Amino acid sequence: MSESKFLGKQVEYPQHYSPEMLVSVPRELNRKEYDISEDNLPFCGIDVWHAYELSFLTKKGLPVSGVLKIVYPCNNPVIVESKSLKLYLNSFNMEQYGDTPEEGIRLIERIVKKDLSELLKTDIKLNIFVKGGTNTPFDYEEYSLLEELPEANNITFNTFKEAPELLTSDKHEPFSFKIATHLLRSNCKVTFQPDWGSAFIYMKGKNKPSKESLLKYLVSFRNENHFHEEVCEMIYKRLWDSFQPDELAVTCIYTRRGGIDITPIRASHNKLIPKYLSDEKTLSRKLLRQ
Repeated sequence: MSESKFLGKQVEYPQHYSPEMLVSVPRELNRKEYDISEDNLPFCGIDVWHAYELSFLTKKGLPVSGVLKIVYPCNNPVIVESKSLKLYLNSFNMEQYGDTPEEGIRLIERIVKKDLSELLKTDIKLNIFVKGGTNTPFDYEEYSLLEELPEANNITFNTFKEAPELLTSDKHEPFSFKIATHLLRSNCKVTFQPDWGSAFIYMKGKNKPSKESLLKYLVSFRNENHFHEEVCEMIYKRLWDSFQPDELAVTCIYTRRGGIDITPIRASHNKLIPKYLSDEKTLSRKLLRQ
């Protein structure tokens, strides 16, 4: 499998610019299992990546370091495997670009955009940040945490493999809610190392899910072995099939691992895609564990 080229293996960091380190993984492998048609996706959306280990030298040897934000659509055929991206970005560390940091940043942005657009077979958006904002925006201020429900302490959790049968309706009446949990945990598909994250769900419709059942369902991912993008799509598809909402958006914000954090976003309508996360020019506020 292409995704296991570097994952779980000891690999020497490249000392020079190495685009050949990049590895792609087909999206369709997991989508087939969950009856998600590549030709008729039940969602729109994006994948947002923040890479914290980007650094290079100017022509005078001055180190420049920053955060690279990458945004690309979910309807392209592949994703980039995260360790290969880490190795690729680190291949810039001892290379020299530009007479000034600003000039070098522009050069690196053009190179990375070209390499990743070719790999992912889509036009990507990206930006390198060398300074953080003092008033960084956040898309999810109004979401309530499921684990803070008064009844959460009385729920028995005993299912830790993804189980859609846990999802039950509460009422059949018009509703709209914004809920979240910081208890999302799944595992890498190849190395089985734990991936920690938060899930944010907006739903509007007439078949209201029980919030207790939603919490039990999201906790059931604890022993699932999937990539971040796959988990987000599984959650979206199960909610879509179970409750037939008028509007649905699912965002999974994963904790940084290996110098990279990944945020897949899937939505029924483009208007539901978050404003700040989707803007490559904005470095939005991080969660506690990012």
